[in-house]
Amino acid sequence: MSLTAVALNCSLKPSGGEASSTDRLIDELTAALGEHDVSCGPTIRLADLNIKPGVTSDEGDDDDWPQVRRQILDADILVLGTPIWLGHPSSVTQRVLERLDAFLGETDEQGRMISWDRVAIVGVVGNEDGAHHVAAEVFQGLNDVGFTIPASGMTYWVGEAMHGLDYKDRGTAEKTDKATRAAAANAAHLARLLRAGYPRS
Repeated sequence: MSLTAVALNCSLKPSGGEASSTDRLIDELTAALGEHDVSCGPTIRLADLNIKPGVTSDEGDDDDWPQVRRQILDADILVLGTPIWLGHPSSVTQRVLERLDAFLGETDEQGRMISWDRVAIVGVVGNEDGAHHVAAEVFQGLNDVGFTIPASGMTYWVGEAMHGLDYKDRGTAEKTDKATRAAAANAAHLARLLRAGYPRS
């Protein structure tokens, strides 16, 4: 059974400039998903778009969120990649969670949030400790708005504190690669199960 994924890069950097470590980790995640018959279109670099502040699905003229929202709802799996800044997810990530808050009031014919049968996984990169804390923040937000998180649904890499090596500049990272493969395999498996939906409550 073929599945689809959409990947959001929540880097603060727009595309076309300096390479993004978040992009590298997302590329590895989507490649690992591909091994489980999950197709993913080009990663959406949110810093390239005008994602207006707010908690609705459409904040009016020039808001690019509605097209991102449509791609999220058209996919079985959401891949969200974020850097660590000051020990927290990026401000772009926080804006994504705020915009997804609209799902709390958008329900299907059974009264469930429209994201109810979708899976989400997270990739985190940074040059400091705190990846588990960042993932915990993002996971809770995604779960609150209806996404299901698989076991081992996160992959991450953090460099030594107060040093400048970025993930995009390093060679292989065996433990990160293992976590990436586990997140992809578990997300694909769970998404296939959720094609049948949750039972009525």
